[in-house]
Amino acid sequence: AAGGKLLVVPVDGSHWLSMREVLDSLRQKGHEIVVVAPEINLHIKPTKNFVMKMYPVPFTQEELDGNF
Repeated sequence: AAGGKLLVVPVDGSHWLSMREVLDSLRQKGHEIVVVAPEINLHIKPTKNFVMKMYPVPFTQEELDGNF
């Protein structure tokens, strides 16, 4: 964070919802943020405050929804 750049790899069900607020604050202070997340997830959605990079996973959104 001291360099002004952050790489964030959240996990669905982790502290993502509260972490997103922290990232929004850091972005307002000028930090560059890249979030790496699975393309199928429950809560990790792109916003204008960070760059989102997605990676493929071996299941569908329907399978994920069915497990929850």
